[in-house]
Amino acid sequence: MKQMIVHCSQHMTRMALLEEGRLVEYAAERAEQQGLVGSYYKGRVMNVLPGMQAAFVDIGQKKNAFLYVDDVLHPHLEKQPRVKPSIDTLLQPGQEIVVQVRKGPRGNKGPRVTTHYTLPGRWMVYMPFAEYVGVSKKIARESERNRLKALGERLRMDEEGLIMRTVSEDEPPEAVEGDLAVLRAQWKGIMKRALEAEAPALLHRDLSIVQRFIRDAFDPQRDELLIDSQQAAREAEAYLSEMAPEGHKPVEPYTGTGSIFAAYGVEEQLERGFSRKITLDGGATLIWDEAEALTVIDVNTAQYTGGASLEETVTRTNLLAAEEIGRLIRLRDTGGIIVIDFIDMELEEHRKMVVARLQSVVSRDRTKTCILGWTRLGLLEMTRKKVRHDALELSPRPCECCGGTGKAPVQQAGQE
Repeated sequence: MKQMIVHCSQHMTRMALLEEGRLVEYAAERAEQQGLVGSYYKGRVMNVLPGMQAAFVDIGQKKNAFLYVDDVLHPHLEKQPRVKPSIDTLLQPGQEIVVQVRKGPRGNKGPRVTTHYTLPGRWMVYMPFAEYVGVSKKIARESERNRLKALGERLRMDEEGLIMRTVSEDEPPEAVEGDLAVLRAQWKGIMKRALEAEAPALLHRDLSIVQRFIRDAFDPQRDELLIDSQQAAREAEAYLSEMAPEGHKPVEPYTGTGSIFAAYGVEEQLERGFSRKITLDGGATLIWDEAEALTVIDVNTAQYTGGASLEETVTRTNLLAAEEIGRLIRLRDTGGIIVIDFIDMELEEHRKMVVARLQSVVSRDRTKTCILGWTRLGLLEMTRKKVRHDALELSPRPCECCGGTGKAPVQQAGQE
């Protein structure tokens, strides 16, 4: 059973997802950024830079959005030209264009946008111009994959594309068809507003953080939803009733006197999960260092000595670390390149066991993750897609004095 704990304040909404009491996902959203990723805008092209194969588009945000040439070409790879054209043959300054926010702003960078439009529903993702049907790779049964693909091909029209989501497994055709009808209506509404609006303009706002998690990671019949805001609880109840008209567990407004995060142990788990040094059960440790596009994780036995031999101790430590790393990658929403320095193991079968353990944990992650394998230096490489940056930026921060290293900065000559 999962518990979704939501804390609402005037300026921010914070969401924690617990599985059997353990924190596995955390997200936060500022009020001014609510529903930004996934939203549609009518924008105006401000600059076209052939040297970067990119354009900057004014969508009414603080910074212009970044549009790369690949996000202007046809969404179906087989429909794209063999030789990539220069972006100035596709876009011109002053041109008005409908874009969807793909990644939120971070630091000095504005949002990243695309013309590869997607509208997620309960059972599928609707793509108005993709011209193909895909099925989630997490659906293992070949017969079910074939059924859903055939159903999608039967339902799609003209240039439409569909991706059948994992939750569509074993769903009846009527439910999937109803979901498609809703998404088609949404798309028609976006196009109608695009014809009427003057750029820059918001055409369609994506769901709030609470609604997104209800849609993507919540079982209405089994999971619990607790919210410390009466208004947010009413909105969540209305959304659940619309999404699951056959029935759902009621939303529970939190009425305690203290913080809802403290009451359910979320704050303590956040502090531990976002630390640079994480101690595992038994005393082994992880050292977690993050740059903008690269994360390095070092595994140490530290106080852990639980094995009959060195190889057994090392393997047990690495298996424990793989389990925790898989959970923390999801919790911290770590994206980009991830390099893990496990403790050296002599036997190939033990290395395979560690990769299998990590794979079993990341398979529960809704974000695309790929384990690439061991490097010649004995490091494990993997990648994870990055979409939203809120979790890290709005989580407990490292100390400003030592940067999370635990070491005092070196005094410069002449300073006291």
